[in-house]
Amino acid sequence: ITNGVFRGTWQDERLAKAFAQKEDLWAPHQQAKRELLAEIYRQNGVRLNENVLTFGFARRFAPYKRGNLIFSKPEVIGEYLEKGRLQLVFAGKAHPNDLDGKAIVAELFRMTKRYPQSVVFLEDYDMKLGRLLTRGCDVWLNNPRRPQEASGTSGMKAAMNGVLNFSVLDGWWPEGCVHGVNGWQIGDGYEGKDQDEKD
Repeated sequence: ITNGVFRGTWQDERLAKAFAQKEDLWAPHQQAKRELLAEIYRQNGVRLNENVLTFGFARRFAPYKRGNLIFSKPEVIGEYLEKGRLQLVFAGKAHPNDLDGKAIVAELFRMTKRYPQSVVFLEDYDMKLGRLLTRGCDVWLNNPRRPQEASGTSGMKAAMNGVLNFSVLDGWWPEGCVHGVNGWQIGDGYEGKDQDEKD
């Protein structure tokens, strides 16, 4: 299913103007990134570095979306976070009755304590915060268990703001992915039944 998102709501006007005038997109992107980092500092008191690659992941924390997958190999990701070479920004909510989703949120919160200068979780996720995130991150992370992603509209919002996608080939991404140009595909579209093998 390919849903759409309304450009007037989700695309940053500065970036749209620069694109229309064939100007460099880096300056408006960095402005949007600074606005996101200012909101992170306002909410969490954490000063992220605007010159460090920043990944965003914001959505409903359902287990199939695997919001904590990036931490599944701490011996790999840990070095990047400890050395300040990568920053991760998470936001979203789990359904009140989804105990697995709540466990994912709890694990992400633990990661903010383990890597306090590189991992943040923003509470009270809403449209305003969604706009800041899909405009201000450098890379948008999406790693659902294929084929369970209906569309993946947050990645569309990020893409229309010049943010690169790093995503499993699910939802809209098989149609939009130009690997190595507008982002990167994760895997090859595997759809086996073994959840551990998928992960």
